[in-house]
Amino acid sequence: MENRYGWVIVAAGALITCVAMGAMFALPVYLQPMSDDTGWGHAGISLAMTFAFIVMGVAGFGWGAVTDRIGPRPVVLIGSVMLGVGLFVASRAPNLLVFQIAYGGLCGASVGAFFAPIMATTLAWFDKHRSLAVSLVSIGGGVAPMVVTPLASVLISAYGWRSAMLIVAIGVWAILIPATFLIRRAPAAVAAPAPAPAVIAGGPAPRSVLSTTLRSPQFIVLAAVFCLCCAAHSGPIFHTVSYAMLCGASSLAAASIYSVEGVAGLFGRLLFGLAGDRLGVKRVIIAGLLLQAAGIYTYIYVSELSHFYMLASVLGMAYGGVMPLYAVLARDYFKPQVMGTVLGGITMMSSIGMAIGPIGGGWIFDTFGDYHWLYIASAAIGLGAAAVALTFPKPSVPTEPEGQLVPA
Repeated sequence: MENRYGWVIVAAGALITCVAMGAMFALPVYLQPMSDDTGWGHAGISLAMTFAFIVMGVAGFGWGAVTDRIGPRPVVLIGSVMLGVGLFVASRAPNLLVFQIAYGGLCGASVGAFFAPIMATTLAWFDKHRSLAVSLVSIGGGVAPMVVTPLASVLISAYGWRSAMLIVAIGVWAILIPATFLIRRAPAAVAAPAPAPAVIAGGPAPRSVLSTTLRSPQFIVLAAVFCLCCAAHSGPIFHTVSYAMLCGASSLAAASIYSVEGVAGLFGRLLFGLAGDRLGVKRVIIAGLLLQAAGIYTYIYVSELSHFYMLASVLGMAYGGVMPLYAVLARDYFKPQVMGTVLGGITMMSSIGMAIGPIGGGWIFDTFGDYHWLYIASAAIGLGAAAVALTFPKPSVPTEPEGQLVPA
């Protein structure tokens, strides 16, 4: 099953993920201005991001399961409203605790409502061009640092961090809520009866979707690699802006490093997607993880802005390229009826990984006064991700033609 409206889903999904992820992941450019204005420590502000990743993961698992039952539109709409509310409250926060609850709790829970529902919906709309469609949706997240992060930096310089965050909150409502109404279930998914609990292609019918998913070797290895991959790059992504400023870069120039990573990630998504079709997804993921680890380690030798740009290009291509491939691999392992639950589950594990970097990097900086050990530790975690990826099981033998929803 595939028709032209699938590409509308791709465009709407890319726009929604761009705005949502950009609004949340722009916190690094707020970090130093917030600390200077309020006296809050780097670790305390970073803890809000760590909390957001944890909440995003847990909520994403729940949102994915709900999507399988009621469809993606209500889930994405609720997330859009919640994200604006979270940013609004965070911008008015009178103390660090209120900021952490608003940004980490509300924003984290809301962003969890986007990835799994939109990716699962996209996969259901396509028989052919599935990898391309998923890569194009994920480009929204890659574009976010190029658009929202510089915009936030400009707004902070002009109006201060509180007004900047408030303006972004209003923009989130203005863009996401209308775009939500373009998201709809694939016709085959609507027509299909409620699935029995079998989720693994070619496997026996288990007692429950949750127990089967969590116990399968396919899910365990996929979730572990996704978790370690994100744990490796989350710290460098979050703290490199501050690191560049410590090396003498202006706030706008430092924020532009984030944008370079985003541009490189766009090319990485397309190149790695094409390579995955030709060479196999597993091989490309392993190669990308090794390249990511090497790029992270090289940061300890970087101090000039031009070198930051070059390294950001490599690192952005590496982690940006592998991210969509996890969803493609999940589709090889699991049936489409429960893809929301599956993607929600691996997203929960990836969010746990993402939660490690911000608070870990903040603690390292507050303790040692620099980020040297952050990059060493992150590179080591990246190598661990590549080692675990070597144990990826082979995809199950397909039991249905592409695009069909086969009852268990």
